[in-house]
Amino acid sequence: MSSLNPKMRSLSGNARRAGFGRQSDRLSWSLDRLQCLLKSRARDATLILSRSFLKDPPARSAQLPIPPRQRLAVSGAFVFFAAVEIAHVGPATVLWAAPAILIAAMMIAWAAESAQFFISQGFALAILAWLQTMPEFAVEAVLAWKQQTPLLLANLTGALRLLTGLGWPMIYCTAAFFYRRSYKKPLQAVRLADEHCVEIVGLLVPLVYMGWVWFKASLTVWDALVLIVIYGAYLFLLTKIPPLAREGIERLDRIPRSIVEAGPWIRIASISLLFLTGGALIYFCAEPFLGSLLTVSAVVGVPAFVFVQWVAPFVSEFPEKVSAFYWARTIDGAPIALMNLISSNINQWTMLPAMLSIVFSFSCGQPASIRFDSRQELELLMTIGQGLVGVMFLLNMEFAWWEASLLFFLWLFQFVLSPVQPGPGVVAQIAGHSHWLVTCAYFTWFGIEVIRTLTGASEPRAFVLFASFWRGRALGSAEDR
Repeated sequence: MSSLNPKMRSLSGNARRAGFGRQSDRLSWSLDRLQCLLKSRARDATLILSRSFLKDPPARSAQLPIPPRQRLAVSGAFVFFAAVEIAHVGPATVLWAAPAILIAAMMIAWAAESAQFFISQGFALAILAWLQTMPEFAVEAVLAWKQQTPLLLANLTGALRLLTGLGWPMIYCTAAFFYRRSYKKPLQAVRLADEHCVEIVGLLVPLVYMGWVWFKASLTVWDALVLIVIYGAYLFLLTKIPPLAREGIERLDRIPRSIVEAGPWIRIASISLLFLTGGALIYFCAEPFLGSLLTVSAVVGVPAFVFVQWVAPFVSEFPEKVSAFYWARTIDGAPIALMNLISSNINQWTMLPAMLSIVFSFSCGQPASIRFDSRQELELLMTIGQGLVGVMFLLNMEFAWWEASLLFFLWLFQFVLSPVQPGPGVVAQIAGHSHWLVTCAYFTWFGIEVIRTLTGASEPRAFVLFASFWRGRALGSAEDR
């Protein structure tokens, strides 16, 4: 628990009796509040860790004081996000918060599954992705408002790598398990529908732009505007995809099938209620769920950076994993499950960095740039490399078993070694260079896939289908108007 020692040494009174350290003048103003909260050792540790990366930001050399009137306006605009700071709860909270999130994920999955027969599947999944990523946006907004720049990219890159490195392979493995159980043979690949070319190309564009963000080692308000435009164009293209044919209704489970077959008013009310209720449950239950895991992590000594990069994203991405498993188990729904996660990828590569820059600027009182240090640059570059490899794997409109295996094992390698501190010994030395090794592996494989595509060994069907879609629907609808 080395990352907690500065805070532990700052406590007095009850905290000293719990063995956490000695009194510090720097935090004397917080003693009265702490005395009310120190009910158990776990609760103390939660408070210390949460304050270490939320409440007490480091020195802000570039921050300017905000005038009172402007501060009031900014605070009012930020009240939605400020309400989601990590709660100080006990580990038993997970016993009710986790089932609530499971129920919420199922509700919005049913809503999206029903809605795809009346609006485009991609647009329904985009709505689903917004609801599922609300916890991620909330946590990141708090970090940006507190100007915790060392932790901003930790949460962002950790969540994105978790989606691609664990989420995508999980979909294949789930579909493969149920496929083998049903057909007594292995599943070679998850095959995507032609319309999914929009999501694949839609993921490539922000990845390329974020390469520019990495190159200049900063994220600005101008970058936010570009990313918002990219996401807006992606949504526009999704609206051009027609809804699914009603012949597929018989493959739905009982609840979404009943909604689709109901009358218009009942159908609209049911889909809206499921979306709203599921989104509200995720928003209100994600914070207690995260707080309970924060308690456990603090007690066992997990560093703040590791918690923000891996534990918090696991919680915030939990709804996507639930809905993806729900669809992948049906085998035919595996492509929808993969597109669900890709929609979340696109959301977090565009709107999430844009929000970070805007909230950070509001917190500073003027347009401000989020500058990356060397560690953040490497984290971002590794995440971009992983995303590029994932896109290259999907260009042939299939997700094969070996592609899922490669993404998983590269993610697992750096995940296992992330908490290991560099030092003497073979494992510690490898851990000190693990992120560079994995980054090189990603871009090496990306180069291999580019060569395979250029030589014709791998067919980029996604580009061909997207070009046809662009001519037939995007440009065609504009000419009709």
